[in-house]
Amino acid sequence: MTTARSYAVEAYNTATASANKIHDDDVARAYGFRGGLVPGVDVYAYLTRAPVERWGGQWLTGGSISVRFDQPVYDGERVVVTATESPAGTDDLDGEILHVVVTDPSRTVCATGTAHLTSANRPVERPVPPAAPLPQQRPPASPTTLRPGTTLGSLTERLDGDRHRAYLADVRETLPLYLDEPCLHPGWLLRCANRILAMNVELGPWIHVASDVTLLRLVRPGEQLDVRATVIAEHERKGHRFVELDVAVLTGGAVAQRIHHTAIHTPRRR
Repeated sequence: MTTARSYAVEAYNTATASANKIHDDDVARAYGFRGGLVPGVDVYAYLTRAPVERWGGQWLTGGSISVRFDQPVYDGERVVVTATESPAGTDDLDGEILHVVVTDPSRTVCATGTAHLTSANRPVERPVPPAAPLPQQRPPASPTTLRPGTTLGSLTERLDGDRHRAYLADVRETLPLYLDEPCLHPGWLLRCANRILAMNVELGPWIHVASDVTLLRLVRPGEQLDVRATVIAEHERKGHRFVELDVAVLTGGAVAQRIHHTAIHTPRRR
């Protein structure tokens, strides 16, 4: 393996005003953190720069990435993103591979990602989740309301060019592709997975811990998105309650991204 490149990002907590108070300093400290967490979807945005820089739009329309968030990233930290490349044929998938790691100033590994450039779009065996109405009143998140097989209420999303440019600044993205194409950043599309969970159940502080993303087509600013999801799993581990979602982001009736999204919906308090 050879190092493709490393670059530094000054992390920014975009969610200090979010309803998810794990991003608030005081609440996060009650759960054992030093302060409010930078959202995992934004750390994911930092990770995606390496495959886009390496493969460009080809990755955005036929690649994949699996990411795990191991330790928190905090506002103002200068994190380093390092990508190492593997040649084709060194794992179970065809095509080139990038292994991407985010480390904090103490060199602690905060997040990892494995990005693939495949010769064809990877199939997803599960059918696309069906459309469903949002609940009139969100029930509390629980093993019952998030039981496997539950279809979540669908969302309609749209991001115009001005808001997208503001988003790019928030996640410190400077690659010209997103303005020249133009196309929506995959980090913003992953936010849809967080949003569909939060719009279907009432959550306290909660934590995004992992996502496996298949990228299938570009999304343009202003295009309407249809976001659908079903619950794959709900379980307890070390006092935390986890939920796993199968999320499809569609535009024009076609799937643009498919996401296996994992979150701690009810974390253990310190």
